[in-house]
Amino acid sequence: MRGGAPAADGGEFFPRDRAEVAPGAVHLPGLLDAVGQRELLESCRAWARPPAGLRTVRTPGGGTMSARQVCLGWHWYPYGYARTVVDGDGAPVKPFPAELGELARRAVGTAYAAGPCTEPYDIALVNYYDADARMGMHRDSDERSDAPVVSISLGDTCVFRFGNTASRGRPYTDVRLRSGDLFVFGGPARGAYHGVPRIEPDTGPPALGLHGRLNITLRVSGLPAVS
Repeated sequence: MRGGAPAADGGEFFPRDRAEVAPGAVHLPGLLDAVGQRELLESCRAWARPPAGLRTVRTPGGGTMSARQVCLGWHWYPYGYARTVVDGDGAPVKPFPAELGELARRAVGTAYAAGPCTEPYDIALVNYYDADARMGMHRDSDERSDAPVVSISLGDTCVFRFGNTASRGRPYTDVRLRSGDLFVFGGPARGAYHGVPRIEPDTGPPALGLHGRLNITLRVSGLPAVS
C-alpha cells in the first residue's frame, strides 16, 4: 500500500512524491495546503445546506449509498445528469465554482507532462464519508467527455482502491489518500474501476476540524452548457 508516515506535528517523516499508480493514474500527495483545505471545507459546508444540499443517493435496485453526496454544476443520479435534484428536493443544482475548475487544471498540469486539460470542468461531486461509509468498485462513465477525473481528499485518510478497465476485480492497487492529496486519472486509466473499501477514523488533521472524510470529484461533462 502506498503512502508515507505522518509525523506527530502533522508533517512527514518521509516525503511523499508524485507517483504514477498506473498509466494515466497519478497520486499528487499534499497538493492542497492547510489553508486551501480549510477554505475548501468551509465551501463544502455551504454547498451541503439545502436547497439542493447533501442527500442520500438511492440506487435503482432500492439500495442506498453509505456516502452522502451533494453535486455542483450538474446533478448526478444513477445513472445520468440533470440540472435539478431529480432524486431529491427538485431544486436547481448549485453552480460549479470557477476556483474548482482552476484547481482541476492545476492538478492535471502537475500530473501530466502534456499540461492542463483544455476542456472546462463543470461537475463536482462532493461525497461525505463517516467512519463506516464505503464506496464499491465503479467506473465514472456517465460523462460525454474523456477528460481526466480529479479527486480531492479532505479529513480522514482513506484506502482508495484503483483497479483496471476490464473488471471490478484484480489487478488493483490500494493507495492511502490523506487530507490535501489529489488523485488524477485520465488517458488509458479514465475508465478504470475504483472504490473506497475503508476509512481510517480520526486520522485527519486536528486543526481542520472535520470528522470523517470529504471527497470532491471534478469532471468534464461534455454536455451542452444549457439544457
